[in-house]
Amino acid sequence: MAHLRSRRRLALAVPVALSLTASLGFLPAAAQAAPRAESAAQTTEAGTYAYLVNTRTDHHTITSVEKAIAANGGSVVASYDRIGVVVARSANPGFAAEIRKVRGVQSAGASRTSPVTAAGTTDEGAVQYLSKAQAAKVAKGSAAGQEPLEADQWDLRAIGADKAARIDPGSRKVTVGVIDTGVDDTHPDIAPNFSASQSANCVSGKADTTYGAWRPVNDGNHYHGTHVAGEIAAARNGIGVAGVAPGVKVASITVAQPDASSLFYPESVVCAFVFAADHGIEVTNNSYYVDPWLYNCMDDPDQRAIVDAVNRAQLYAQRKGTLNVASAGNSNDDLDSHALTDASSPDDGTPVTRTVDPHKCYDVPTQLPGVVTVSATGFTSAKSYYSSYGEGVIDVAGPGGDARVAADTPSKNGRILSTLPNNEYGFLQGTSMASPHVAAVAALLKSTHPHASPARLQALLKAEADNPGCPTDPYDTDGDGVVDATCVGGKHVNGFYGYGIVDALRAVK
Repeated sequence: MAHLRSRRRLALAVPVALSLTASLGFLPAAAQAAPRAESAAQTTEAGTYAYLVNTRTDHHTITSVEKAIAANGGSVVASYDRIGVVVARSANPGFAAEIRKVRGVQSAGASRTSPVTAAGTTDEGAVQYLSKAQAAKVAKGSAAGQEPLEADQWDLRAIGADKAARIDPGSRKVTVGVIDTGVDDTHPDIAPNFSASQSANCVSGKADTTYGAWRPVNDGNHYHGTHVAGEIAAARNGIGVAGVAPGVKVASITVAQPDASSLFYPESVVCAFVFAADHGIEVTNNSYYVDPWLYNCMDDPDQRAIVDAVNRAQLYAQRKGTLNVASAGNSNDDLDSHALTDASSPDDGTPVTRTVDPHKCYDVPTQLPGVVTVSATGFTSAKSYYSSYGEGVIDVAGPGGDARVAADTPSKNGRILSTLPNNEYGFLQGTSMASPHVAAVAALLKSTHPHASPARLQALLKAEADNPGCPTDPYDTDGDGVVDATCVGGKHVNGFYGYGIVDALRAVK
């Protein structure tokens, strides 16, 4: 993951989001969506592909479809009855085409195109580990009452999280689920707030709650989720760093493939949203996009099935009381444009350059209705050079770091310092880092407004945010005389910050 692809992100205005929901026939609220027993091997065999089969939710239809899956050379991995999503595997190259003909099937398609090869998280650049010598220097700069490395955490001060913690660090009744590469819950900054009972491994498409299954399988490559978890809820325990909401709980729902690719396939994400909903998780953080398509175009049956399945799952989570927060991407794209170039899809095979219409080709899950879209800011609160933006697209902003802007800290590092596996710490930047700041503030709001619905929490996030407004000078972060991005909108809502940069202190007041 030292050289991760940048990630573009689009969002829908409300009328478009509603039309998306209607056109795909998303399902009504349901009380439970637990999967039935798995009947396929955990490991995909050579020549075997994963499929998403989306159906009506009545028992007769699902039973009939499962029989058709078997009759066409497939096997059921998990059946999420209440949302009508069946995860299947088959070595039959004509499997999807045959299943689409089955009565009750509303969409069906492959969730991947070939063996994995790339990564899809939204940090920008390689991690920078904090050495013991650097840690000692930072500790000398930390004031009394601060965590040892807090002097380097400019991001906490930028949103008032340090002051908020003195008033209300968050409730133990609130959990943020980190849907990511796995979390090292043995880290001393994470262990005090970790919820094992709300954690699982969803890589296969079916939740594995075996103790420790949620941990990263490769510390050198899968550090992303641990960094995110520390940003949210690292304990104020006299060790290392502090999280934005150090009193809430954090859970790990692992969805990344257990190899160097770290791909986040849709069946894994479907499992994660359903698991979060059924295990009482109030907020999820999603610092990724669903592979293998950067944009899923509705005129392609495979891509349409991906949009359908993941949206059913995340809407189910919302109906069960879960707010889903996601990163906007690192392409510095104007996401309010009418056409974008996608040169990276599919990222598990041979990419083909294509022009996509953002109103017909969707970035999942961040473009789905009700998901909070987050852009990134640096030390000066300006939009980070890499962060995507767009009027009517970005909901709120949060500190994600900016290597081009030095911080007024002992390390002078403009990136975000947080936890890493094996009791280490390091710096990362990206909208991957901005999203957990927003998820943590949402957790603080849920702590102070325990009966708030996901829609109400999103409204509160926007209401307490502080908007710097569009910059008066041309946005030229590298100083080459070329404008790198144009901010459109007013003081209260604009394309760089949405409704503004979240404020933890206001959230607890």
